[in-house]
Amino acid sequence: MPWQRDWGRDPRLDFFRGIAMIIIFISHVPNNWSIYYIPAGYGPSDAAEIFVFCSGFAAAIAFGGTFGNLGYWAGVRRVLFRCWQIYWAYLCSFFFLMMCCAVAAEMFPEYGSPAINRISFLGPPNTTFFWTDPGQALIGLFTLTWVPNWFNILPLYFALLLMMPVYILLLRWNLASAIGLSIFLYILSWFFNFELTADAALGKHWFFNPFAWQLLFYSGFAFGSGRLRMPTPNRWLILAAGLLVTAVVPLSSRLILSEFEWAREFRAFVFLVGDYRLDFVTGSQKTDLHPIRYLHFLCLGYLACSILWGRERILLSRWVAPIMKIGQQALATYLTGLVLAWMGGVVIEQVGRTPAVATAVNLVGVLGLVAVAHTVAWYKAPPWGRPRKPVVAGS
Repeated sequence: MPWQRDWGRDPRLDFFRGIAMIIIFISHVPNNWSIYYIPAGYGPSDAAEIFVFCSGFAAAIAFGGTFGNLGYWAGVRRVLFRCWQIYWAYLCSFFFLMMCCAVAAEMFPEYGSPAINRISFLGPPNTTFFWTDPGQALIGLFTLTWVPNWFNILPLYFALLLMMPVYILLLRWNLASAIGLSIFLYILSWFFNFELTADAALGKHWFFNPFAWQLLFYSGFAFGSGRLRMPTPNRWLILAAGLLVTAVVPLSSRLILSEFEWAREFRAFVFLVGDYRLDFVTGSQKTDLHPIRYLHFLCLGYLACSILWGRERILLSRWVAPIMKIGQQALATYLTGLVLAWMGGVVIEQVGRTPAVATAVNLVGVLGLVAVAHTVAWYKAPPWGRPRKPVVAGS
């Protein structure tokens, strides 16, 4: 039978979040040959969709009880506290990685002179502004009006959580009103360029538009809260989902796109690729969560859950335990993955851009995620937090 809530924590959530963290790490390692074989190489949606959907699902479980048991304002306070944690995690991760870049620039002077050029070369994309104009960069960083490329998913999560109190109020009224708001914001992002500034000087906006991606987050929230239920496995639905997933492979496969003109034309026709503006005709297919990405992810999710239907306990085996542990500590492993990915890129640049070196970096990085996940879990369950053993009289 399918997984039931009273059996305990749903293992699918931790498993898919763990998979997402591993894929995000691999995809951020510069010059990594493995990026050709992650899901993004075979379809429009990628690990970002897994992360956002599962975050919405987990938010319903984490915050739903507070809203229901302790009242609305207690739930709001808990959401704001989590936003506070995400905000400082975002800032600390940025400064730590910038420190790593400065250290690497001193260690590898061959990358150019002066030192700022070495830092820019070694650092993540779009972080040069921090070194050339630190005053304005700091103001933009703290006000979320300058969001460097590598660090954009935490501001997205921050913004999505801030929307939660409104969605909770609408859900208390009825499900249709909450769905209506989500669709309304999505339409605004497509037709009216409803977006947030990520770099005013360059005219860039948040890479993940929260007014578009909230559709996926609160889809996960609706499933996590039980207001929506996944259809049971049905051969015709499975066939339809499988056909769509197969049909859009040419949209993302670099091998197919590089070899066949018809594949590039098909991609341009489906995504209507143009400039970076968020409008219906020339919208960025990832920034504004193109409908094809959303539909592709739903199909993949349905196929995955259909395969696991009635077999969820497979995910509790010891072979899957490392992935589950990574998923259970998603924030810590995500932050660690960014740093390890950057360090891995430096190693590949120094040792050699070969498949063997990249494979070693991938393996060491994943083992690092597992180690961090276990360490964080250990600290979250400290021995001083366990119940005291009763003292036996006369002992």
